[in-house]
Amino acid sequence: MSSKDASKERPTNANGVPLFKSDVTNLDVKLDKEIVYEFGGPLGVTAMMLGFPSLMVYMTGALLLHEGHFYYPDAFTLDAFKEWFWSEIVGKVIPAVAPTLKATKIYMGYVVFSFILAYIMPGPVVEGLPIPSLKGKRLKYLCNGLSAWYLTLVVSAVLHVTGIFRLTEIVDNFGPIMSVAIIWGFTMTTLVYICSMINGTQHRMSGNFFYDYFMGAVLNPRIGPVDLKMWAEIRVPWPVLFYISLSCLLKQYEIRGEVTAPQAFMVLAHFLYVNACQKGEECIPTSWDIFYEKDGFMLIFWNMAGVPFTYCYSSIYLMNYELSTGSAITHSLPYTIFLYALLLGGYYVFDTGNSQKNRFRMEQNGSFMTRNAFPQLPWGHIKNPSYIKTEHGNLLLTSGWWGICRKPHYTADLCMAISWGLITGFGSFLPYFYFCFFVVVLVLSLSCVS
Repeated sequence: MSSKDASKERPTNANGVPLFKSDVTNLDVKLDKEIVYEFGGPLGVTAMMLGFPSLMVYMTGALLLHEGHFYYPDAFTLDAFKEWFWSEIVGKVIPAVAPTLKATKIYMGYVVFSFILAYIMPGPVVEGLPIPSLKGKRLKYLCNGLSAWYLTLVVSAVLHVTGIFRLTEIVDNFGPIMSVAIIWGFTMTTLVYICSMINGTQHRMSGNFFYDYFMGAVLNPRIGPVDLKMWAEIRVPWPVLFYISLSCLLKQYEIRGEVTAPQAFMVLAHFLYVNACQKGEECIPTSWDIFYEKDGFMLIFWNMAGVPFTYCYSSIYLMNYELSTGSAITHSLPYTIFLYALLLGGYYVFDTGNSQKNRFRMEQNGSFMTRNAFPQLPWGHIKNPSYIKTEHGNLLLTSGWWGICRKPHYTADLCMAISWGLITGFGSFLPYFYFCFFVVVLVLSLSCVS
């Protein structure tokens, strides 16, 4: 359906984009209340809640103690497994990742600091989508991520230069910090769940504790002006990921007196990612996670621990390879140039593709705004866009990158993800974990949609 056809059914803005329905239909309410078991139901989500933290500990052991290689018993017998478990996991890995007071201060210090900034820093206020469970009410979101991000960069630079807190301490305490993040992921999930039950704000409950704990009980938990779901999704995982990579680069400089192209590559890659999240934060309130997903273990743990401490494997691998072998990983100039081009090209499509989609949504929502956040790339906003209309009445953009490829942001994201692995070479699978995990998630999500 063209924009001209659809404009007859609902009002449009000055750019010819129809506005969202101001009311909530019965179908909206039905879909919002519908309970469908995902991820294998209670058994599947319980396995994930136990398995993923365990996998993180195992893979961190591989990075820190085995140069990124998998480790396993000498024989596949019960006795061999017991001996391996007690000698390797309990005897070596657990001590290497056990939480410490110092690690707690580093991680929780940042968590508290980022929350304070989310509470007090200036930024535009954007309305979200009409929420069926709130009778069509639009919640307001304080989007101060950009000012908080720049202040964080300044504060961290001052702390490092003055020696109050050397950023190299992050990689020096990587294992313990990861364990603190895992514990905090469970703790925050529990606190949000309990508070929602006490306050009576639970929504779309299945009746099974384990499933509801995983998916969440409350839809829009808030403390003052801070939306906890958006804070956890934007303010914690990506900055922590960036600082892990930056810590590796600074550690390399302390050891070698110079920085290699692969380590600089990872800092650039993670800076682009976190900066994109902060400069486009006003687009987040209309996203599916904020509008529909409840705030449970799935979102909280993944943002607090999963993203920053698994997506960083390339940086940690590069650093530990150099520490264990005494030589850094480098590549030929043509190969390095190709990967930098792949990263920057992928980022351009990722940034502008997401911008086109989210600004189209914001125009429908009446919350579109122009910001001078760096960088504002060409073709990030489509004027007079074309689109199609779904049976539910939603509009799908068919202009810009979305007229060339149905999922341009995912395609670009995958290009960046594979570059994170390729920059490390082929000595370990772990730098490719993020890419493989991303592929699996996309296949499963797209198959569910179809």
